[in-house]
Amino acid sequence: MDSAELLNLLGNANRRRILKLLAHKPCYVTEISEYIGVSPKAVIDHLQKLEDAGLIDSRTDDQRRKYFSIARNLRLEVRVSPYEFGTKSAYPANPEFEMPSCRHLSIDVGEEAGGNFHDLARELEHLQQLENELSLAQRWVQARLTDVRDRIDSGFENGDGRLYAELVSGLANGIDTVPALAREIEAPPEIVEEALTRLADDNVVERTDDGWEIV
Repeated sequence: MDSAELLNLLGNANRRRILKLLAHKPCYVTEISEYIGVSPKAVIDHLQKLEDAGLIDSRTDDQRRKYFSIARNLRLEVRVSPYEFGTKSAYPANPEFEMPSCRHLSIDVGEEAGGNFHDLARELEHLQQLENELSLAQRWVQARLTDVRDRIDSGFENGDGRLYAELVSGLANGIDTVPALAREIEAPPEIVEEALTRLADDNVVERTDDGWEIV
C-alpha cells in the first residue's frame, strides 16, 4: 500500500485504537466494540478497511466466531523538516538477512537466542535497546541533515539555496534526471535544469550520459 494512503488510513483515531488492541491479542467484533465504545457496525467498517490494506487478517473458530489479528510488521516513517515532507513505509527484512553484511553499519547484533524463556527474554531486552539506539541515531541524522541543508541554503544570496539543497539531496538519493528531480521537489523542469547548470558551473554536480551526479 502507498505510504500516503496508509497515513490517511491511520489518521482515524478509532482505527489506531483497534490496532493497539489487536497488538495485545486477537479479538472479535463485540470485544472491539465494547473496548473502543463504537457500534459493531462501525467497527466492522473499520476492520474491513484495515483488512483491505493488509494490516490485519481474520480467522473463524469452532463456534464460527470471527477473530481479527494484526497480519504482519509494518513501519511507517513520517519526515517533516524545513526542506521536506514525506512518508515511507517498510515491511520487515527477510529473517535470513545478515546485518553484519552491511558495510556501512557497525551494530553489535549479538547472538541469536536459544529456545528457552530466559534466552528469549535476554534477546528481547537486547533488541529493544538496539531499537532505542537506532531511533536516537535516526533523530541525530535528521538534525544533521537539516543543519547541512541550512548551511547550503545560507551559501546563496539570491534565495535559491533551498532549491539547491533539495536538488543535492535528490541526487544523493539516486534521483539523477531532470524530470525525476522535478517531480521529487515539485518544481518546473526548466527551473531544475537551470539550477543544475549553475551547480555544475560551481563544480558541485556534473552531467553524465544518463543524467546528473554529485562531483
